[in-house]
Amino acid sequence: MPYYKRHIFFCTNKREDGSACCQNFGAQSMRDYAKQRCKALGITGKGKVRVNTAGCLDRCEEGPVVVIYPDDVWYTYVDQEDIDDIINEHLRNGRIVKRLQI
Repeated sequence: MPYYKRHIFFCTNKREDGSACCQNFGAQSMRDYAKQRCKALGITGKGKVRVNTAGCLDRCEEGPVVVIYPDDVWYTYVDQEDIDDIINEHLRNGRIVKRLQI
């Protein structure tokens, strides 16, 4: 059994040249929100979910982006409501949120 059931990686990359990057969309604050929310729901820890920061995931033009492993499902998001949908549907219930999937 893997140590964590799922990892969600938030791209928090900032490109200094001004080109498209996830941090231009507040990626770090969304990652922080997701981590706090998952902890509040009691879904983090061994055998559960891990919320991680990632460097560039090389999909900036589709950003901001997250990827969930081992499911290999990629999402984009706009706001906390989208993050809540990803947490509630995918991380808690294993259902892909089609409207956010890329």
